Amino acid sequence: MKRYILAGLVLAVLTAVITAWSLLGAQAGGAVLLGLALGGALGLVPHGSVAERTAGFVLGVVLAWAGYLARAAALPDSPAGWAVVAFVVLSLCVVAFAVSRGRLPLWSLLLGVVGVVGAYDSTYAADPTAVVSSSVEVTATLLLASAIGLLVGALLTPDPAPEPAPERPAVAAHAAPASGGTPASTPVTLHPLTRDPHPQPEA
Repeated sequence: MKRYILAGLVLAVLTAVITAWSLLGAQAGGAVLLGLALGGALGLVPHGSVAERTAGFVLGVVLAWAGYLARAAALPDSPAGWAVVAFVVLSLCVVAFAVSRGRLPLWSLLLGVVGVVGAYDSTYAADPTAVVSSSVEVTATLLLASAIGLLVGALLTPDPAPEPAPERPAVAAHAAPASGGTPASTPVTLHPLTRDPHPQPEA
């Protein structure tokens, strides 16, 4: 709990410092906030390895960025064009998840897509003709901020709790007889005087 709080506070301070001093660009405030938050989530979520989560996120970013390039080059600037791009990009995320057999988490792929859309969509809408230069700038800022957030999250993530050892089933005192078989053990009654399991009859 405390390490999660510490990671959140560190991310908040870094966001304020980087944005106030324009360390990643004067107009990069939204991309910095989004990148640090998404990178922190990648580092804090204890699912798979950090490398697999990062690879999924980066692939999602690349797919979304390519979707904007394809939309500007070949598709109409309309809801129908955006619907086609969204369908193709999300379908490719699912394909990547299936081909990797889950090693690239689907949630990290989707986070990469969400990061690009959240950071770049308004910039694209303002000037679709400058998609090449503007998308590279925003995507690079997003990836750099995400890397910083990932580093913070990975370093401050709590250690995973050890899994409890599986309980061993209790062994029955006498095994149940198999169907059609004989019991595993048969209790023997001893003679009260001789303690002989097979007393001889008296003459």
